Amino acid sequence: MFPSMDALYDLCLAQVCRSLDALCSRRADGSMCLSWAPVFPQEMADQLLLKMATRGILNDATVGIFQNCKELRLRRASIRCCPVSAEAFQLALCPHRLQELDASWVPGGLTGANIISGLASNPECRSSLQRLSLAGLHVDWEFPAEDGGTRVGFSSLQGLRTLNLANTDLTDAVLEDVCTLPRLESLDISCSGVSKLTALLDCKNTLKSLITHQLRHLDMSPARLLFVLSQLHAVRHLDLSVDHFAVDDGDGRDGDETVRQLLEGSPQVLPSLVSLDISGRKRITEAAVRAFVEARGGLVFLGLLATGASSCDILSSQNNLKVTGEANENQVCEALRRYRDRECFIREALVHLYNLTTDIDKPRPDMLELVLSRMQSHPTSLHVHLVASACAFNLTTQDLAVAMPVSLISSTVTRLLYAMKTYPNHQQVQKNCLMALCSDYILQDVPFDKYLAATLVINWLRSHEDPTLQRMAVAVISILVAKLSTEETALLGKDVFIVKLLAIVQQKAMVGVVDSTLKFALSALWNLTDEMPAAARNFIECQGLELYEEVLESYYTEPSIQQKVLGLLNNIAEVEALQADLMEEDLLEHILSLLQDNQVEQRVRYFAGGTLAQLVSRPEAWTLDDELRSTILKQLHASIMTWTQLEREMVSYRSFRPFCCLLQTRQPSGVQLWALWAIHLVCIQNTSHYSGMMEKDGVTELLRALAAHPDTHSDVKGLSDSILRVVEKHQSHSGSFDKQTESRNS
Repeated sequence: MFPSMDALYDLCLAQVCRSLDALCSRRADGSMCLSWAPVFPQEMADQLLLKMATRGILNDATVGIFQNCKELRLRRASIRCCPVSAEAFQLALCPHRLQELDASWVPGGLTGANIISGLASNPECRSSLQRLSLAGLHVDWEFPAEDGGTRVGFSSLQGLRTLNLANTDLTDAVLEDVCTLPRLESLDISCSGVSKLTALLDCKNTLKSLITHQLRHLDMSPARLLFVLSQLHAVRHLDLSVDHFAVDDGDGRDGDETVRQLLEGSPQVLPSLVSLDISGRKRITEAAVRAFVEARGGLVFLGLLATGASSCDILSSQNNLKVTGEANENQVCEALRRYRDRECFIREALVHLYNLTTDIDKPRPDMLELVLSRMQSHPTSLHVHLVASACAFNLTTQDLAVAMPVSLISSTVTRLLYAMKTYPNHQQVQKNCLMALCSDYILQDVPFDKYLAATLVINWLRSHEDPTLQRMAVAVISILVAKLSTEETALLGKDVFIVKLLAIVQQKAMVGVVDSTLKFALSALWNLTDEMPAAARNFIECQGLELYEEVLESYYTEPSIQQKVLGLLNNIAEVEALQADLMEEDLLEHILSLLQDNQVEQRVRYFAGGTLAQLVSRPEAWTLDDELRSTILKQLHASIMTWTQLEREMVSYRSFRPFCCLLQTRQPSGVQLWALWAIHLVCIQNTSHYSGMMEKDGVTELLRALAAHPDTHSDVKGLSDSILRVVEKHQSHSGSFDKQTESRNS
């Protein structure tokens, strides 16, 4: 399947972003300049700027590539949330004939005055710019004067139709300047310092959308405010909503009274109105809502979230009316879609979504996408992440995640890891994320940063003792560690992590508990030390060996525990420098008894044999009684020949390197047999994976040497031949399949 044109386009832009250093030279001021560039299609230049902004690489240096106005021609520019200074903005963006500019929430010293004066310095921009967003900026309203002495204000941008000044220090005086714009159609002054709206009368014939969410400084009587609103004959969308979390019971009465009069008044007031948002207004009655809807036949949107009036019966009969509220799923999802940047309403909607999804039994990727997008929109909001992570768990629990696109679940995990990293000490956020992560499907089959996940979970585990969360955390770690690269596992195998896991094992062993927490902790330690000599040494230095000897003896009737303990002892035995630490007669005799006992499960005998095979493979390092070594060698051969082939997977290997020394022709037959049985076991169960590993690690040549050597025991030759036949059969089938594929494609 070939990628779509849109996907290919996006990949190309992403590659340019990744390669900027190689594609650019540097000017004297440190800004970048493309060494060579064709004339970009105009829309592609806009998309490149947007891609750089969304990837977080747009700054004073990189924005410099847009100083080249001939090859990179901008029309719709976004530097939202990007650290661009006033000087860099002036040099890179102001020379373009911009139609739209989003400079919302730009950090640092760039002010609204810098932007207005910069844009006004380009005569083309004065007439071409139609949309401007300065949300979240300090606008620095003392605008500089032009050369002729005239102050530069918004009114200098005569082409403006849409202006967003939400969350700014907008004043009444500057609002007067704004309202003189001859083409102004949409104005957002939410959360600003405006106290009077009388200036709006100057644009009453052009203004179609007015957003005044949470004007806390507004000082107008209901009658005066309603009079001003009643003159706005062209307004089609009006937002009078408030932050219900920020408004005290005694606040907002004048605003609520204005809304009540508007709802119950004549449709001749705001006759063009088709969209009204009054979310957060707690004193709204269903009767007032009913009267308003009945009188406005063309209504297409009504915002009623957190008003208590969204259950009004008339709303359900309006097929063309979209409503934000909490009465049903459609209202809640509409709120999540519509209120992207309003934390107060996102918090409210997520709470209701959580209640709606508590017992959900069908996959809802549409809902999950909404949750993720709102988490992304509010990266610093604890309240949003607290409820959103709970919603994410509801929407991915059980088998729901399996039925959704893998890319969506991968994005979900990424957002959850961000929440864990951002709020490391908030127990409920951590619990929500751990509950969502604690899924075999997600941990085994979904791609995400598993090293980051393991690090976050282990760090959390170090400082928390909650039994429920501890169980989940250890479960997640035990699976994740097995998925890490060798380098990543080495980084995790530090003594601080091992100490915590050993503490959990000791805590459980002291009371003889056999539970999932103990099993997961043992699995995690087993995986952490797999082909990791440094981690194995840390384990020994943290007194892990003494603890494991006790566990091995005290859990004699628990094969699942014994297997994991012996698996880790295998890992230690594979490290030549650490074999001396295992040279304890009582320990080895106990392990030998497990190998010999036919009543012991075969998986336990297998790992007992592996530990012993490694230790007796080097006679020069053997420090105990020679008779014990001879007995072990004899029992290894005899025991292994009684083992039957296991049907289900019992073990997996990173490589066959630890087996190479056991397969030398000089080794005793018992040692050779154990290594061969282990290789045969995994090759039978996953031939495609392990046949390649055999070639890579040189095992195939070792088996051929064993089969050809005159002194090789017949049992060893038989098992060697069996493995080689399995591998050759697989290679033969693979080669035949490849030829058929080539034939079909030719």
